[in-house]
Amino acid sequence: MTEVRKRKSTAKSKTTSTTSSNGNVKTTSPAASLWPYIHLLVGFIAMMACGLIHSKYMSTIHENNLWFSNIKEVEREISFRTESGLYYSYYKTMVLAPSITDGLHQLTHDNVTEHPDTINILERMNIYQEVILSIMYRILPIKSWVEPVYFYLNTVWGLHAMLIWALFATSWMLSGSWLAGILAACFYIFNKVDVTRVEYVVPLRESFSLPFLWVQIAAISFFFRPNLTLVKEKLCIWIIFVSTFLFALFWQFNQFIFLLQAFALFGVWVLDMIPPRKVRIVFYAQAASLILTSILQYVNLMIFGSLVMSFIPASLLLMYFKGEELQPCSIPSRLTKAVFYCVSVLVLMVLFNTAIKILINIEADEHIFKFILSKFSIDHARDFDSKLYLCIDAFVSLPFNTFERLTKGVVFPFYVATHLVLLVVLFIAVLQNWSNNVHETENIKDHPAIKKTHLLSNRPELAFHAVCGVFFGALAMSTLRMKYLWTPYMCILASFGVSDLKMWKAVLTQLKTQGTMVQIVRHFSTLLTLVALLTVALPPALKELEELKEFWDPDTVALMEWINKDTPQDASFTGSMQLLAGVKLCTGRPITNHPHYEDKKLRLKTKDLMQIYGRRTPKDIHEIMKKNQANYMILEDSICLAHTEDGCRLPDIIDFDNGVLPELVKPEPNLVRSSVPRFCDVIRHDGSDFTRYFKKVFTNRTFRVHKVL
Repeated sequence: MTEVRKRKSTAKSKTTSTTSSNGNVKTTSPAASLWPYIHLLVGFIAMMACGLIHSKYMSTIHENNLWFSNIKEVEREISFRTESGLYYSYYKTMVLAPSITDGLHQLTHDNVTEHPDTINILERMNIYQEVILSIMYRILPIKSWVEPVYFYLNTVWGLHAMLIWALFATSWMLSGSWLAGILAACFYIFNKVDVTRVEYVVPLRESFSLPFLWVQIAAISFFFRPNLTLVKEKLCIWIIFVSTFLFALFWQFNQFIFLLQAFALFGVWVLDMIPPRKVRIVFYAQAASLILTSILQYVNLMIFGSLVMSFIPASLLLMYFKGEELQPCSIPSRLTKAVFYCVSVLVLMVLFNTAIKILINIEADEHIFKFILSKFSIDHARDFDSKLYLCIDAFVSLPFNTFERLTKGVVFPFYVATHLVLLVVLFIAVLQNWSNNVHETENIKDHPAIKKTHLLSNRPELAFHAVCGVFFGALAMSTLRMKYLWTPYMCILASFGVSDLKMWKAVLTQLKTQGTMVQIVRHFSTLLTLVALLTVALPPALKELEELKEFWDPDTVALMEWINKDTPQDASFTGSMQLLAGVKLCTGRPITNHPHYEDKKLRLKTKDLMQIYGRRTPKDIHEIMKKNQANYMILEDSICLAHTEDGCRLPDIIDFDNGVLPELVKPEPNLVRSSVPRFCDVIRHDGSDFTRYFKKVFTNRTFRVHKVL
C-alpha cells in the first residue's frame, strides 16, 4: 500500500510546494518558477540588441559622412584629424613593421615624432590600445578579409556596444527593470550629439577608455549593494580592478576622472553611507591601476605627481584613524567631524602632492594648473600654454544650448528631477543614519541585535551615484570636453527615475494603490517615456542615416601626395601641431612637434617653432628652424590670416607670449605694438630678405611649403 501511495503522489500534477512564514503551504507551477530566468534572458537579449544597434548606428554615420569605404587611403588617413592621426600612426607603424619586435623597437626608439630627438612613445603616450590591436591583427587569421583600418574601427564600435551594455546594466540594477535599461540606451543613442563624438574622432583616447569607465561604474553599483555572497563580491572586485586598470591605461586624463570619483567615494564614506572596507577596495583599485600604468609607461613620474595619487593615501590615513565603527554622538558633532575630515583630506592631499613633486622634481603638469587658475579668473595668464588651452573650444564652459538639446531629447527633465530627489533622499538618509545612536557608554558592537536602518540602508549604491553625478556635472559645466562623463550619467539616472519600483510604491501608496498595479504603472510610465522619446528623436535619426556625404579636402590630399613624391624620406617638417600629426601618418616623414602636449620640453619647443606665426624677422625664424633641424616649413593661411577680435588666433597667442599687442585687441598693460611684420604673411611675397633663408617649393589655396636653406 505504501508503494502504491508513493506512485500516486508522483503521478499528481507537477507542482512545487513551499511553506510560507505563517505556516501555510503554497504551490508554485513550473512556469512561475521559470519566470525569473525567462525575465533575465529577455533582458539580456534586449541589452545585447541595444549595444549592437548603437554600434551599427555609429559605424553607419561614420561611413555616410566620409564615404569611408570608397575614398583613397590617404584620404582615410587625413580624416583622422589632429591627435587622432597621431595615435593611428602608431597602429600603422606596428602593422607595417617587419615583425612585432621591430615594431615595438620603433615605438620605444622613435626619432620621427619629435625630430631630431629620440623618444619612447610607450612612455610618453597612452597607446597600448594601438599596440594590442596591431599585435592581434598580425597574429589572428584575418588579414585576407579585413583591412587594418577596419579592424581598428570595428574594435572601437565594439567597445561602444560594451558602453551601452554597461549603461543598460547599471540602469537595470538600480531600477530592477530591464525596460529602464532600454530607456537608458535609447536616451544615449538619440542624444548622441551630447553624449559621444566617437563617430567623428574614432582614435581619440576617450573612444577606447570611456567604455571601461562605465563598466567599472556598473560593477561598483553592484559591489556597493549589501549582503552580497562571497562569490558575487569577488567577481565584482575583479571586474572593478580590470576595468579601472584598462581605463587608466588607455587615457592620459584618467587622473582627473579618478580624482572626482575618489572625492565621491570619500564623500559617501564621510556620510557613513558605504562600508569603509568597500570604499578602500575601490581606492586600492584606483591606486594599483595608476601604478601599473606608470610601470607600463616606463615609470611615468607624472602619474605619481597627480593629485589623485596624493588624495588616496590621505583618505586611507583618515579612514584608519577614524576606525570602522560609527561612534555615538550628536548630529551637530557628527557634522563637525565630517567637515573636519573633508578639510583634513584636502590639506593632506596638497602636502603629499607638494612633497612628491619636490622629491621627484615633476614639472610636466604645471601648465594644467596655470590653465585652471586662468579659467576661473584666479590668475590672468598670457603665457603660450595657458592661452592655447583657454582658446580651444573643447575647454570652454558648457554652453546653455546643450541643455536645450538634451531637453528636446527628453532626458534632461527626468534627470534633473531624479537627481534632485536622490539628493534629498540622501540628506534624509544621512540624518536618519546619524540619529541611530545607542547610549554613549555603550558600544554598537556589543549590541548586534540593534540594526541601524535608514532610507538607503538597502540601496547604498544610490548614495554613491548621487554624489558622483554632482562631481561629474561640475566638471562638465566647467569644461565642454568633459560633458561626455556627465551626459551618460543623465541617461542612467533619468531612466532609473522613470522606472524605479520603490519610487512608484512611495508615490502610489499615498493614492491607496499597491501590489500589481504599482508594477503596471511603472512599466507603463517607462513605455510611455520611451514612446515619447522615439516619437521626437527617431525621425531625425532615420533622416540622418539617409544623408550621404563624402570626404573632401583636396588641398590637404595634394600636400600629402607632394610630400610623398617630391621630398626625401628623411626630410623633416614643421608647422601647426594639428597638421603635423597628419604629415606623420600619411607620409611617415619626421616632424618637429605634435598635438600630444603633455611634456614640458615639447611645449617649449612648440612655442619656439610657432614663432612662424609671430612678428619675427626672417633671420630669427631661420635660426629657430636650424636649431630644431627642420628642412621644410608648412604655413597655413587659415591660421595666419584668421580674423578674430577675442585674441584667440594662434598669431595672437604668440604675440601675447612675446609681449606684443595683437591687431584688433584693446591696449593692455605691459604689451606694446611691434613694427616687425608678421612672418607668415610677408614671406608670401618672396622678398630678398626672405629668399636668402627660404625657398617656396609648394603652394595651393590652403598651404605654402618653404624649404629651409
